[in-house]
Amino acid sequence: MNFVEELRWRGMLHDIMPGTEEMLNNGMASGYIGYDPTADSLHVGHLTQIMTLIHFQRAGHKPYALVGGATGMVGDPSGKSAERNLLTTDILQHNLDCVKAQLEKFLDFNTGANSAQMVNNYDWFKEFSFLDFIRDVGKHITVNYMMAKDSVKNRISGDTGMSFTEFSYQLVQGYDFYYLWKNHNCSLQMGGSDQWGNIVTGTELIRRKGEGKGEAFALTTQLIKKADGTKFGKSEGGNIWLDPAKTSPYKFYQFWLNTSDDDAKSYIRIFTLFDQATIEGLEAEHDAAPHTRILQKALAKDITIRVHSEAEYEKATKASEFLFGNVDIQFLNELNDAEVLGLFDGVPNFNIAKSDLDAGLNVIDLLADKTAVFPSKGEAKKMITGGGVSVNKAKLGGVDDIFNTTNLINGKYLVAQKGKKNYFLIIAE
Repeated sequence: MNFVEELRWRGMLHDIMPGTEEMLNNGMASGYIGYDPTADSLHVGHLTQIMTLIHFQRAGHKPYALVGGATGMVGDPSGKSAERNLLTTDILQHNLDCVKAQLEKFLDFNTGANSAQMVNNYDWFKEFSFLDFIRDVGKHITVNYMMAKDSVKNRISGDTGMSFTEFSYQLVQGYDFYYLWKNHNCSLQMGGSDQWGNIVTGTELIRRKGEGKGEAFALTTQLIKKADGTKFGKSEGGNIWLDPAKTSPYKFYQFWLNTSDDDAKSYIRIFTLFDQATIEGLEAEHDAAPHTRILQKALAKDITIRVHSEAEYEKATKASEFLFGNVDIQFLNELNDAEVLGLFDGVPNFNIAKSDLDAGLNVIDLLADKTAVFPSKGEAKKMITGGGVSVNKAKLGGVDDIFNTTNLINGKYLVAQKGKKNYFLIIAE
């Protein structure tokens, strides 16, 4: 199966320039996707384009990942309603280093002829003067051509308008394509469907500057949305990042596990490397017993392992079982502080002084005085007497139970429960 066919059956293909598939079928080609380093981590919204490059390389072609050290200083107006804040050189360099490290986890940089290659457009723009740019690049693309792009029209017709900086972005991105075409034999640029206008500006610049030899191609993928039409890639807490320091592997795993059935059927084609027969088999199993969530579990497992590791996947599933099943409290001893806090992200938590536990603290005082697990001591007594309260996964024996520092998990935590699902984290410091 060739690269374009792979994207088609996975439901990823959006636009493709005539002749692109034929060019790709003639042998190994080089193509690229650009990533602007506006943050020090990629998020799941970038995964579609990462998967595109993975499929491109698996089909025998040479992928280039362009990290935009120069374009990151400008800001792409595509799909934006307001101009982005410009970043300092130091922040950009930090972001570049982080993004490079993440991309290296997905692409093979040691395969020979079609090894992936990382490039930074700052390398060819840093010595490019403004006068040289408008003479050598700007004269080839008319203002009328640039104004016809949706990304420009939408901003100019709005209240905020568009700065010259942003207006020039498509020329800068177009020159990236020309540079890679001329210096790296790169004949294809890929990206999300919102990038079509910028990409074809590059193909037009290559045609006009290519001295009769300029031929380049464009391909875009679908912008991913949830089945209800809302934006993909965010949770209630914001972006789902690939950096475990920003989004814990547990929370990352839960994001995929909690997708709807309709979304899971789409996502498992887009974000995994399972072949068509495997996916259709999983879909049949899922349809026969939707309550088992076969698709969501397969999706969450595959992508968590590839983004983080098998060990982190195992830890994430164990964390799920801890919260929703019968995993022992000692599991928390396997986690560091960041992982414990990530596991209890969104759970009410309370801080107490560790010294309060030195001489032993009655459970009523612990849960209704030192913390607000219960609003009153009377309510705490009533529910404890009724057998509905646990601390550290152990049901309380009575209102006279005492807790001290020996009860702390990781020397720092107590986990209270009202019923089975209402957790509270108590942090003793």
